[in-house]
Amino acid sequence: MVAEYTPGAERRDIELTTHEGQEIDIVIKGALKVQVGGHKEILREGDSIYYDSGTPHGMVAVDGEDCTFYAIVLNPARDARGEAELPEFSHKLIEASGPAPEVPLTEERIYRRYTRVEKDENRTPVKITFKNTETFNFAFDLVDELGRRKPDKLAMLWVAGDGETEKRFTFADMSRLSNQCANYFTSLGIRKGDRVMLVLKRHWQFWCAMLGLNKLGAIAIPAVNQLLSHDFEYRLNAAGITACLCTADGDTAHQLELAAEKCDVLKTKILVNGQREGWHDFNAEYPLFSDRYERTADSPCGDDPLLMYFTSGTTGYPKIAVHNHKYPLGHFHTAKYWHCVDSSDTGLHFTISDTGWAKAMWGKLYGQWLSEAATFVFDFDRFDAAKILPMFKKYGITTFCAPPTMYRMLIKEDLSKYDFSSLKHATTAGEALNPEVYRKFEEITGLQIMEGFGQSESTCMIGNLIGAPHKLGSMGRPCPIYDIHLLTSDGEEAAAGETGEICVNVKDGAPCGLFTGYYKDPEKTAEVWHDGFYHTGDLAWRDEDGFFWYVGRADDVIKSSGYRIGPFEIENVIMELPYVLECGVSAAPDEIRGQVVKASIVLTKGTEGTEELKKEIQNYVKKNTAPYKYPRIVVFRDELPKTTSGKIMRSKL
Repeated sequence: MVAEYTPGAERRDIELTTHEGQEIDIVIKGALKVQVGGHKEILREGDSIYYDSGTPHGMVAVDGEDCTFYAIVLNPARDARGEAELPEFSHKLIEASGPAPEVPLTEERIYRRYTRVEKDENRTPVKITFKNTETFNFAFDLVDELGRRKPDKLAMLWVAGDGETEKRFTFADMSRLSNQCANYFTSLGIRKGDRVMLVLKRHWQFWCAMLGLNKLGAIAIPAVNQLLSHDFEYRLNAAGITACLCTADGDTAHQLELAAEKCDVLKTKILVNGQREGWHDFNAEYPLFSDRYERTADSPCGDDPLLMYFTSGTTGYPKIAVHNHKYPLGHFHTAKYWHCVDSSDTGLHFTISDTGWAKAMWGKLYGQWLSEAATFVFDFDRFDAAKILPMFKKYGITTFCAPPTMYRMLIKEDLSKYDFSSLKHATTAGEALNPEVYRKFEEITGLQIMEGFGQSESTCMIGNLIGAPHKLGSMGRPCPIYDIHLLTSDGEEAAAGETGEICVNVKDGAPCGLFTGYYKDPEKTAEVWHDGFYHTGDLAWRDEDGFFWYVGRADDVIKSSGYRIGPFEIENVIMELPYVLECGVSAAPDEIRGQVVKASIVLTKGTEGTEELKKEIQNYVKKNTAPYKYPRIVVFRDELPKTTSGKIMRSKL
């Protein structure tokens, strides 16, 4: 059947009809807005819906083109000749006598068991609610189920650091391997509630181990391999870590051993991709175990702890954010409506992130697999644009996400040499991205980078979501699962244009995806979770159209001669200069003004940092922003101090 597109039809009431039998509609081409009873949904190519034809239903073509679809009627009424009476596409409007009954959708997409999405005419989600969350376990309910339903569906394409060695994992593979890991960990004495650290870079074993721990109920604690012995010592003691899976690469295992000598909590050491005295050999041992692992009444789910993240710690020691088993559901919108992942057989999502960062859970596992999309993993050691950029053409990467630091490095390369024709969508998060980077990336690739905002404590809170208008440099608007407020220091709602702290209303409970508190630290938890709000510590302002604009961390704001100056706005201006590779703006003490603006700058290769260049930079800032914001101190550095997740540590500038 063909539904002809009529301009404005998607905004008018849909004509409804009824007939005998059951109907399944399958979209072949275009987009179809379907109403069944009180439920409305937009179907696209490959989507389907099944319902009782006796329920008032109808459909219209949307998105500006005709829609071709199959309308298959099962057990239809018969005419006098015994032939099926198939419904006409043009239906007569039926006046509703009351609320229409709720009609279940097909279970073709597993996420529909746990999510309910309302969208506007642009396909932008305006409301997302969750169901069946109390018993939800991602590894059992998503991975195992997809392993049964779509055993050959690609889950992950992994490429080794040499750029040549490949491994392809289906959902059936991940189900089987995670069962083996759960049995293996059990044999080592790891139990539900134990804290287990994973320092596995981008090794494919991370995914199997993570899912195995999710099934077992042990609490996963990802960490990066750049940590040294004193970093590990703090983490082992603070979280009570009893087991660790560690990469054999580099000196990481040795650093862990040094830390373990100073604390007695670590009992089990497991080495991945190598052998070492005193360590279990993961690669050799886990395959010896059964690939069957049964779910029991005691299996973890819902409010049980799933994983913990040490926060970036731009000031002071990192805190430990705890997430429960509902957390993966909170990443559904992150992947489907912000990353805009493609769940078809040709879709492949690439997030550049070490598995030790919380960003890995944003882009390498939970939301992507909930959307049934495959992920691409490149197991590199150091960021090298010349090695990474050819991957887009070679593997047909369709969606991409990277932190701002890496985008800044990318635009300094000659991107015209590379083929981005497969790439359909690009995103960034982690810290604010300078407008100049947006403009250059779009000029070279034709893609606009869509920014998002969130923390280790959350999923994507604010973002430029699919179908919605956006503004260059803005974080976007609040995501549907978060009730975001901008609060002043007095706890009042900030007016349009006024800077306030980004806060989440939790008076009626926390949304799926928001952390439950800081591990064994009620004092730190109370500092950010009070008066019915979670306080992020990040500052922003909102324009009259509802778009949020990042200012900086509350503790990064510079107070000079009575002015409050956000470092990001100055960094934006300095980054416009072609010879600036990176820039960090901070406060420097001053006897007269209290504080003055200091700019720490990394120059591009071949640029000499001279006194004349400092003056040029200062004059440029004076001309392009309010003069009181210009950096009175300019220093040139070889590199900027950063957290392990790549954020500039302005407190050390």
